[in-house]
Amino acid sequence: MGAYRIIGEERAGRWLVTCDHASNRVPDWIGNGSLGIDAADMARHIAWDVGAAGLAEGLAAALQSPCILTNFSRLVIDPNRGEDDPTLVMKLYDGTIIPANRHAGEAEVGERLDRLHRPYHAALARLAARRPDTVIVAVHSFTPCLRGRAPRPWHVGVLHSHLDERLSRALIDRLRAEPDLCVGDNEPYNGHLPGDAIDRHALQHGRLNTLIEVRNDLIATAAEQTAWAERLAAMLEQCLDDLGL
Repeated sequence: MGAYRIIGEERAGRWLVTCDHASNRVPDWIGNGSLGIDAADMARHIAWDVGAAGLAEGLAAALQSPCILTNFSRLVIDPNRGEDDPTLVMKLYDGTIIPANRHAGEAEVGERLDRLHRPYHAALARLAARRPDTVIVAVHSFTPCLRGRAPRPWHVGVLHSHLDERLSRALIDRLRAEPDLCVGDNEPYNGHLPGDAIDRHALQHGRLNTLIEVRNDLIATAAEQTAWAERLAAMLEQCLDDLGL
């Protein structure tokens, strides 16, 4: 299995849906397929964005546009981090120590970059360049509560950089018009991280973009993922129409 998978490359839509944390897979060339933590931890948000892959696939289908998803766990190497980011290979995450990463040296990190991180970004760059008006939508999910922290009230968050807030601001307004939603503006995380996937493939090329975070307990089933995908797709299309872009 390669570093990524692409769905709907032949679709003509201008959107490109990305899912950086689609999988909790550990390649068999790393610790015989194990990072040294148990299955329960590998099923948690620390290893992947739970429910995000199904949401991303549904959103891309509704937008009649391609989708690219990773085939490796964020704990192996995080594709939503720049190569020089200190959190590229996490040694501790939300209370869990990652044994296989504790002593990962330059050579081991370099192999993970060459075999996973760089191929994913090369494919993403190729897809983003397929037409001049590409709009990138990054799909993520977040856990309702980190260990020892206060519960997160938001149903959905929209993350954005001050360098280009156009689509995100329009989407936040659309979402906040929905009476059943608690919407985060750069919550539960700040939306700009130099070297991350949006910075690399959207901001540095002047492409419209947004990053959507849905709370993972709301997209636990295929039906919930489909419902959110259809709801978000309609809003995104309306936002582009409103912006005239």
